[in-house]
Amino acid sequence: MGTYADLVNPSVLTQPTYQPGKPIETVAREFGLDPTAIIKLASNENLHGPSPLALAAAMRVLQEVNYYPDGATTLLRDKLAEFWNLAPEQFLVGNGSSEVMVLLGQALLRPGDEVVYGSEAFIFYKLVTLLFGARPVSVPMPAHTHDLDAMLEAITERTKLVFLACPNNPTGTTNSPQAILDFANRLPEHVVLCLDEAYAEYLDDAVDIRPLIASGKKIVGARTFSKIYGLAGLRVGYLYGAAEFIALLQRVRQPFNVNLVAQSAAVGALDDTEFVSRVRAENLAGLSQLEQALTALKVAFVPGHGNFMVFHITNAEEVFDALQRQGVIVRPLAPYGMPDSLRVTVGTSAQNERFLETLWNVIGKK
Repeated sequence: MGTYADLVNPSVLTQPTYQPGKPIETVAREFGLDPTAIIKLASNENLHGPSPLALAAAMRVLQEVNYYPDGATTLLRDKLAEFWNLAPEQFLVGNGSSEVMVLLGQALLRPGDEVVYGSEAFIFYKLVTLLFGARPVSVPMPAHTHDLDAMLEAITERTKLVFLACPNNPTGTTNSPQAILDFANRLPEHVVLCLDEAYAEYLDDAVDIRPLIASGKKIVGARTFSKIYGLAGLRVGYLYGAAEFIALLQRVRQPFNVNLVAQSAAVGALDDTEFVSRVRAENLAGLSQLEQALTALKVAFVPGHGNFMVFHITNAEEVFDALQRQGVIVRPLAPYGMPDSLRVTVGTSAQNERFLETLWNVIGKK
């Protein structure tokens, strides 16, 4: 008698799965802890909460969830067009920016194609590549930063897609806006560049790729409402680029892929400039708080530009486990080829202090 494994596409059997940060409830059960005493600093969520304007907009439509959402995400694309001074036809909205990256792969990639990305970049790029039978080309990242010259050298006639994150997850590093623009201009015509801007709102000088899009360069930007807007639980992100390319991607998008509440919340969030400014300011203060304390603890770290920070520590897996046992969840980075590193999300001042005190308690006993 055959098994289900005998029936599926053989590539499914070797497809890696994404491992998210541990939920609070799981850690509470595993270690017998009070869930209310646990802080989760593992998934780069906005620990200042959701945008108030987004929350109010979401609440207003809860009584309408017996209706399907707008399959064309018309209101949200109109709002994005106003926000970015682009046309609504230049936006593709998805169930988080991860879905729009899958749509990129679905539209572009075939077996034998190649996808170039950094070795310490978001692991989802590799998963998308393998999902469609393409070949992942991982380029080393000296000093945990994208080596743009090396990425250019890795491109061949089989390269179809390049992923570049700014800032990069998990390392928190970024290339300068001018370096990114120069890189995009040097790419060959047969390559599409996806600039992953999930954390761009935290930057003082985020690159503006709209002139490149207008000039005809094959480049798209991917953004999300999960991070600075605090809507990770609603899953809404978007891609923007040339209208011609976006129209092709719309052909592979599933109907009703973004729920009604998420669409409404995202529209509200785009008006919440006061919230974004406050979160950015508090995040900068939090980064400084972590940097100063880790320096005092003589713990090496990578200066970050997002809402998270990577620090290097001996026996990282043991430290990760010890922190969990005391109710502090961070992220191990062994899957990124960084076995001696952990990533911590920047939280509130009190959460940062709790993490630092717990870390000192753990490493002081080692």
